[in-house]
Amino acid sequence: MRSSLFSAENLEQESAQPGMRLQNSKLLKIELNGEAMARVGSMVAYQGNVQFQALGSGGLGKFLKQKLTGEGVPLMKVTGQGDVFLAELAKDVHIIDLEPGDALSINGSSVLAFDSTLQYDIRMVGGSGMAASGLFNCVFSGHGRIAITTRGTPVVLNVDQPTYVDPQAAVCWSASLQTGYHRAEQLGLGTLLGRRTGEAFTMSFAGQGFVVVQPSEEPPVMGSGAQEQQGGLLGGLLS
Repeated sequence: MRSSLFSAENLEQESAQPGMRLQNSKLLKIELNGEAMARVGSMVAYQGNVQFQALGSGGLGKFLKQKLTGEGVPLMKVTGQGDVFLAELAKDVHIIDLEPGDALSINGSSVLAFDSTLQYDIRMVGGSGMAASGLFNCVFSGHGRIAITTRGTPVVLNVDQPTYVDPQAAVCWSASLQTGYHRAEQLGLGTLLGRRTGEAFTMSFAGQGFVVVQPSEEPPVMGSGAQEQQGGLLGGLLS
């Protein structure tokens, strides 16, 4: 049987060391020897002796989960020995190595998987009101790898001057940055008449660090049907 489908670039990438690596730009491979954490529903294939355990929806933060995410078990623990392949809607996958002392704030909808050695927390985005999108973010720290997704090829902005990003396009940023919300659209007669730019608010960043921005905006939260876009892994992380 012959086909370009079977070319070397499409064959499984092998490695002698366990851990996560890119199979290709859309697919994450975890050569599992122990455990890792992943987004529920992200597994597309696996080989070997692997178990998947959904984390419970009860416990600390149950009220916040119901109000902010509406998701019961968005995070799962993957354990065993074998190869696990993860993806989400053919988004681009990127791996970030965190070293001791690093801390990264990530939009929950952009988290695909991470090493169980990492610590995580849910924090309110500074300067956001109760009705603002991006109200809570996942903050990761410690030593290990985390895989994130973007809709298209992102740009990494060095925050060396006042920086403003659409909240739905902000993927992750240095946790040490000061964040806030800035009104981008000027109020006036045109606004009252319904003439809108579509850019009412932006996130502001100040300090020393970086912001990763994707060339697409996640749909804003509009009720329970869109809650996965905003909530991401928040429900599982709050368990």
